[in-house]
Amino acid sequence: MELQRLYSYTRKAIDDYKMIDDGDRIAIGISGGKDSLTLLYALSGLRRFYPKKFELVAISVDLGLGIQNFDKIEQLCKSLYVPLHIVPTEIGKIVFDDRKETNPCSLCAKMRKGALNEKALELNCNKIAYAHHKDDIIETMMMSLIYEGRIHSFAPVTFLDRTGLTVLRPMMYVSEAEVIGFRNKMDLPVAKNPCPVDGHTKREYIKNLIKQINMETPGVKDRMFTAIKDKIFNTDKK
Repeated sequence: MELQRLYSYTRKAIDDYKMIDDGDRIAIGISGGKDSLTLLYALSGLRRFYPKKFELVAISVDLGLGIQNFDKIEQLCKSLYVPLHIVPTEIGKIVFDDRKETNPCSLCAKMRKGALNEKALELNCNKIAYAHHKDDIIETMMMSLIYEGRIHSFAPVTFLDRTGLTVLRPMMYVSEAEVIGFRNKMDLPVAKNPCPVDGHTKREYIKNLIKQINMETPGVKDRMFTAIKDKIFNTDKK
């Protein structure tokens, strides 16, 4: 995926769902993975020419799970003029050692978001941008349907009452395949996820299930996304 196409997808999402206002200070959640680094490129580039002026900061929550080298990511943030703040935590120890969670992802995500929100408020941000892409949205809907018995997915814009922060998902129109292409083209400095259950989760199972269905019936993923956008997101906007 070319950089200009990434800008186009991101700007469409921002415009369609009125994600950014003049004077916003937006925190980008940086995990070290390909998705968050792609979002970093997208928003730092759009900042230069988008008609509404906004500021950016990058925040990474260190889960305390071992070595995850962020040196190259720090260099990338500097080159894009986005300050990076790393938040040290003991989330990994709490989840895996103290609590010994058999299904650790839910608690880990909750604690990670809490640490991210707290730092964003400390840095005077009013919005947080997550790097959830099109495939994430489809997978979340399928997980909700299969495991919870309801039709639900990430919303493009979510206001958090308890913090006053607004969560944005500007990469909602970008597919994972396009993110992978962008990572390869730009040689993004991805920092390997040290989580011991990475690649062995319910989400990974659902990802492979959707991939198989799409291979057997081409176009299924696109039709699923259209249904989510029309039936869930349009309802959320009313």
